[in-house]
This record gives sequence, C-alpha cells and structure tokens, in this order.
Amino acid sequence: MNILEVSGVTKHFGGLTAINDVDLHIAEGEILGLIGPNGAGKSTMFNCVAGVFPPSSGVIRFKGESIAGKKPWDLCRLGLARTFQIVKPFASRTVLYNVMVGAFLRTGSTRKAREKAEEVLVTLQLDHRKNQVSGNLTIADRKRLEIAKALATDPELLLLDEVMAGLRPTEVDEMIAIIKRLRDGGVTVFVIEHIMRAVMALSDRVAVIQFGQKIAEGKPEDVTRDEKVIKAYLGSDYGAA
Repeated sequence: MNILEVSGVTKHFGGLTAINDVDLHIAEGEILGLIGPNGAGKSTMFNCVAGVFPPSSGVIRFKGESIAGKKPWDLCRLGLARTFQIVKPFASRTVLYNVMVGAFLRTGSTRKAREKAEEVLVTLQLDHRKNQVSGNLTIADRKRLEIAKALATDPELLLLDEVMAGLRPTEVDEMIAIIKRLRDGGVTVFVIEHIMRAVMALSDRVAVIQFGQKIAEGKPEDVTRDEKVIKAYLGSDYGAA
C-alpha cells in the first residue's frame, strides 16, 4: 500500500514554475530518495508534501486522504513529519528539552513526554548528550537532534532534508545506519540527499528532478546508469566510473 501519492503536482511562484506535473509514490516501509541539481525543485516538492506551500495544481494523498492545502501542524498530527536542511534547535535549552517539545504533540503529560524523548534519544544515540545545551553540539549531533525532534512526534512518514550534508564519511555511515533502523522500526522515509553513496546505500528507489520535472525513477543502480541523469546531475566522470 502506498503511504504517499503525488499526482500531477505543479507549483508556481508568480511566473516561475518550480515543480511541473510531478508524479511520485512511496510504499509503506520504503525509503525513497529524491535527487537532482541545486534549484531543481526538490525542496519545493518537500514543502508541498509537508504543507508549507499548497500546490498550484495536482493531488497529494497521505494514507489515502487528500492533504493538499493542509497546514504542517495538521499533517504532523496525521503522522507526517519533516526535518530541515538548516538545523535550528532551541540553542539555549538542553537536548532533552528540544525533543520533549516534539513529544508534546501526542501527550500533555510532562512525564510521558520525557519518557518518549529519552526513548528517541537512545534510538538516535544521543542519550549521553541529553543534558547538554543544544547550542554546544557538533554539526553531526545537531543533525541527529533534528531527526530526534521529528521522530518524537511518532511519524509514519518522515521527510529528511539533507541530514548528511556537512558530515564526515564516518558520520555519514553512522547516519545511514540510523535511518535504516528507523525504517526497520516501521517509519517510511522520503529523503533528499546529495551524497550519492548515501543515496545508493539507503534508497529502495530514487526519483530524479531537473528543472522542476521528474526525469527518472527506479532502483538506485538503474537510475545512476540513466544517460539523462548522468548528463543532468551526476556528470560524465560518474558515468565513466
């Protein structure tokens, strides 16, 4: 069963068409990677799915229900959460406090919110940082905290926007392992990422966008051999390799 279906979605900003007639779907328990050049429309697609922008036309369905035009907080209650490429924790508050904010979506109990937050921090391997002020975290730990805040809302579909950008290779490997564990725990994942080895390691399928249009979709190994994708995004050196 598809947890997300995007049909003919177009988004205009004045005279600019950022997304043009894009179709996507994600099955329950799947990891779908979304790649493409800078400015291709990836973040606009995320923002349409997450309720930041209503699509100009087309249909977006989450768990079979049309969600076009719904606000992000309504979608979060339905089970759709996202992270942001530029992480902005409550810098003066502790790691635990940050994650508890997300947990309060599902409970009014401070005790239960704390228990949920501590459980999530173990999953993200941040429990040893729970009493640390968030503004003092490394970029790698801030990225994990960004995921933890979203995960605390108990999402069924998690949108991850370049959560590996700026990480060292060993940190990328650790993040890949974390995301796979989230999927194994029942969370479906939709991820934008530029680090191709991460995309290849993570994704069940990959969709490629260029100039707001989908130019390819399929298994990672097939997409990376597609001449259109090599020309538009990967480059001839990748194709030769």
